[in-house]
Amino acid sequence: MRIAVAGGTGWAGRLVVDAIGEAGHEAVVIARSQGVDLTTGQGLDAALAGVDVVVDTTNIVTTNRAKAEEFFAATTGRLLQAGQAAGVGHHVVLSIVNCDRVDLGYYYGKRRQEALVAAGPVPYSILRVTQFHEFAAQMLARGGPIVLAPRMLCRPIALTEVAQALLDLAVDRPAGLAPDLAGPEEQEMVSMIRRLHHARGGRRPVVPLRIPGAAGRAVAGGGLLPLGDATLGAQTFDAWVEEDAAARQEDAV
Repeated sequence: MRIAVAGGTGWAGRLVVDAIGEAGHEAVVIARSQGVDLTTGQGLDAALAGVDVVVDTTNIVTTNRAKAEEFFAATTGRLLQAGQAAGVGHHVVLSIVNCDRVDLGYYYGKRRQEALVAAGPVPYSILRVTQFHEFAAQMLARGGPIVLAPRMLCRPIALTEVAQALLDLAVDRPAGLAPDLAGPEEQEMVSMIRRLHHARGGRRPVVPLRIPGAAGRAVAGGGLLPLGDATLGAQTFDAWVEEDAAARQEDAV
């Protein structure tokens, strides 16, 4: 099976590409580094030639509602149009648990993306997942004298498990809105960031940050947790931290 991964060089996308190859399928990476620009459509028709399934893991780093909606409307629209023209039979989207209930700016973009896919011309599956273990690492990667840690109650999930779930959906029949995928344990993001920071030998102070308004209250109070039955991953955050430490030590040798 020939599977295209939009955003195939990003945090999630590159793991989906790896999972596709390990399963014996052919991965097509859709990214600017591969000559494909989803914001303009450049190179997209050629990239989708002969593709059976598209897995969309595209992302934009913004908290601005207008920018998020504009990005996902443009990229998703182009993917769907080009996919239909190329005869793609299945469009799989990586989304976020409760993005339709928590009014963060970025989540409005994901709502727009989901709506376009659900109303679009290509049979689809949408996988909503909780925050990644790697989200804590992204917070640490930001520069500055302190580490800002959002107050957020979540069920963090390993990106490797997300990638496998996306592949499982891709090779199956379109499922529409699939069951949520969440991590095995509830965690507070401030604590997660502090534990990872300590494990990496960091010295910057970790400062809790409450997101303002109703969205901040929802995020801190469990609004990102699945509401009903969800598929639960296996790897805990602490196990992931140990794995991260071992990998960093190996790289240092």
